[in-house]
Amino acid sequence: MKKYLVLSVLLACCFVSRAYDFSAVAPTGQTLYYTINSGTNTVTVAYPGISGTTPYPSGYTAPTGALEIPASVTNPNDGTSYSVTSIGSNSFYGCTSLTSVTIPNSATTIGSSAFSGCTSLASLTIGNSVSSIYNYAFLNCSGLMSVTIPNSVTTIGNSVFRGCSSLASVTIGDSVSSIGSETFNGCIGLTSMTFNATNCTTMGSANSPVFSGCTNLTSLTIGEHVTTIPSCAFSGCSGLTSVTIPDSVT
Repeated sequence: MKKYLVLSVLLACCFVSRAYDFSAVAPTGQTLYYTINSGTNTVTVAYPGISGTTPYPSGYTAPTGALEIPASVTNPNDGTSYSVTSIGSNSFYGCTSLTSVTIPNSATTIGSSAFSGCTSLASLTIGNSVSSIYNYAFLNCSGLMSVTIPNSVTTIGNSVFRGCSSLASVTIGDSVSSIGSETFNGCIGLTSMTFNATNCTTMGSANSPVFSGCTNLTSLTIGEHVTTIPSCAFSGCSGLTSVTIPDSVT
């Protein structure tokens, strides 16, 4: 019985000891970690630690400064080239010294909490193939000042920019079909926003306000395809003086 127990422990340690397939140096000098997407020549930028370890496990150096995530990467172990198609969940969670990030045009998704807590992140460039930005992707990135969401994006998850207190300018692409709950909660730097995505019919959900606590938001124009504005959508927006609501809202 003891032999089986020891073997089980060893196998478990081997299973959790590494959450990536290989690492490589980015064009801007930081070491990034990748998991190979099964059956493809694509990879996901990965968080190198065990789930629940924050911000990075012992022995790893969190990326700092200006980061350019490459569109393709070569596995140094065997020379195989891969296209970078996803920014994985938690991949840069708590990297408090990142100042700017460029996400390549090859990427199609930004995972949940991918950049959550990157408090020094001031500049963000999202590639023009990203279609989904998942929950909490940029939660509490308090240094982020402006965001342009490209036309390729169709879904913005819950709390994606919540707590981005310096965020003053947001441009939302025309293809967004849904904006999650609490997306801009606590973005006290926002003063105005025009949202005119042609496919979007929903903004958050009941009692989960999209703009709660945006105390400096003074004007808002809602796109002509939105049909429902949920309860508490503008809770705490004490500076709001002008809202344009289209006829589509029922």
